[in-house]
Amino acid sequence: MKPILSFDKFLTEAEGSTCPLATQDLKVNTENRNAAIKAEHIEYGPLNLSDEGYWEHLADHWNTTAKVAKNSTCSNCAAFDISPKMEACMPGKLEDSEGRLGYCWMHHFKCHSARTCYTWAAGGPIKTNKTSDSWSNKQK
Repeated sequence: MKPILSFDKFLTEAEGSTCPLATQDLKVNTENRNAAIKAEHIEYGPLNLSDEGYWEHLADHWNTTAKVAKNSTCSNCAAFDISPKMEACMPGKLEDSEGRLGYCWMHHFKCHSARTCYTWAAGGPIKTNKTSDSWSNKQK
């Protein structure tokens, strides 16, 4: 498995503010996302939201039910950034019928609000520029 890149390679200037490189570079984003999918301690997913097997697997990991696991998604994760500043870093459309795109500060890729991973943490999403800046500063 290819390791996730170190954060010092993640920042770039875009639209007058500092944006994570993964929001600007498709190759970096894809490499980081794919690494998060394959990493046994992360297992980002599911690829298809109707994949009940993924939710059952996640529920087993968390010692709960699939129904409960589905309530712990990127949309309410402490590392999911949907601040105005981060929205300005994102290319293109941010929403679809199943949710929206945000940035994962834990694993450094653009992630979808309806998905999740083993490292989900309560307390999100990040909605303010101040909190987004705080996460960015912790990475340096």
